[in-house]
Amino acid sequence: MQWETVIGLEVHVQLATRSKIFSGASTAFGAEPNSQACAVDLGMPGVLPVLNEAAVAMAVQFGLGIHAEIPEVSVFDRKNYFYPDLPKGYQTSQMYHPIVGPGEVEITLDDGSTKAIRVHHAHLEEDAGKSLHETFSDGMGQAMTGIDLNRAGTPLLEIVSEPDMRSAKEAAAYLKAIHSIVTYLGISDGNMAEGSMRCDVNVSVRPKDQAAFGTRAEIKNVNSFRFVERAIAFEVERQIELLEDGGEVVQETRLYDPERDETRSMRTKEQANDYRYFPCPDLLPVVLDQAYVDHLRDNLPELPADKRARFQEEMGLSAYDAGVLSASREMAEFFEQVNDVCGDAKQAANWVQGELSGALNREGLPIQSSPVSARQLGELVARIIDDTINGKAAKQVFQALWNGESDSADAVIEAKGLKQVTDTGAIEAMIDQVIADSPAQVAQYRDAEPDKRGKMIGYFVGQVMKASRGTANPQQVNGLLKERLDALC
Repeated sequence: MQWETVIGLEVHVQLATRSKIFSGASTAFGAEPNSQACAVDLGMPGVLPVLNEAAVAMAVQFGLGIHAEIPEVSVFDRKNYFYPDLPKGYQTSQMYHPIVGPGEVEITLDDGSTKAIRVHHAHLEEDAGKSLHETFSDGMGQAMTGIDLNRAGTPLLEIVSEPDMRSAKEAAAYLKAIHSIVTYLGISDGNMAEGSMRCDVNVSVRPKDQAAFGTRAEIKNVNSFRFVERAIAFEVERQIELLEDGGEVVQETRLYDPERDETRSMRTKEQANDYRYFPCPDLLPVVLDQAYVDHLRDNLPELPADKRARFQEEMGLSAYDAGVLSASREMAEFFEQVNDVCGDAKQAANWVQGELSGALNREGLPIQSSPVSARQLGELVARIIDDTINGKAAKQVFQALWNGESDSADAVIEAKGLKQVTDTGAIEAMIDQVIADSPAQVAQYRDAEPDKRGKMIGYFVGQVMKASRGTANPQQVNGLLKERLDALC
């Protein structure tokens, strides 16, 4: 039997506010455990929440960024459940009237085609605390669990997709698109390692061409693009094997274990009515007037899809290059600065994606920490374009800039004597010497069939480049060598 995979994602984005969603406590990452949880976060008697306006603005910005409906009124609800890291016994969330309505996110597939993934809604909520199971014991070998409530009350935007994805690659592409949007907007740093962005993956399978959905399993808190793909791959295989063996898929919550590369059952899946949602009595409905929404819309930055289209239409980049360079705001801004200096978008794209990205990957550095600035790289590319240096010399200049040997490509070129020789007379003199020193190779060239001489000229080019210490213009060398050698035939 042929099976079809059906995937929906619930992406939790930690908003980049300085204080929590309902209190003035700090949201800074890495503080001592339980040092950033105030009486409001803990739900102590007599305290009342106050909504953080910055969180509202960030949620609306996201909605505008995915062309979603922005309801005039949204309402906070209480989601009731009992966990050790949920001190109030409920989570303040939005169930029935979320702040962002239906929208869509465009993803790019491996073959270059695009697909629209519908977003059902996005809602604001507070985060819970964190249970730590690894580091505590009672001194007698008995494991204990520690509770850190620093994260309790941190503002989250939960983005709920429709079940429109049909493969693990589509799910990863959608998650990357969400990451690009929220980081472009500046509403989150998107740091998955620190928990600023994580997702729950809903996976089911059904026979090909069947309209009804299968029973889904929810994989909780997956925190990397790679793990999303691997968790889905395992879960799909597990469900198909179960069904083909005559079993049934149970609706449940599962955990992905990256060390074992498997999902494991955590608990049976709750339904919405299990949480006894009801409107939060401590918070008024949020009412957004059109002028407020229009102001936020007018101040949106250029988003990834628009930037990608501009890179293609105005700069002539390929769909692939435009997609890579627009994927992150930092990468796009760096590339544009390089292009502003050198004036050649294709050459700028090649160097940002090639030599620079390779060096950054080897060192494990983000582009904003690059030892080579956009100005320096732009000047280097400009010297290739105006034939001051050739490609081989350019790599030497790049390495010198990377190592901090100089602040300027021109200074490196001068200091290392890398300026390209374009004087025809000087190149002809080197060619004549190489030909005089290579009688056997000249004879082979002369005796070869005309259509085979092109491959043989490489030897002579190499010798001339060696004689010039790599500074001769390769195009000139090729052209002049062919003229000289053909004249001897």
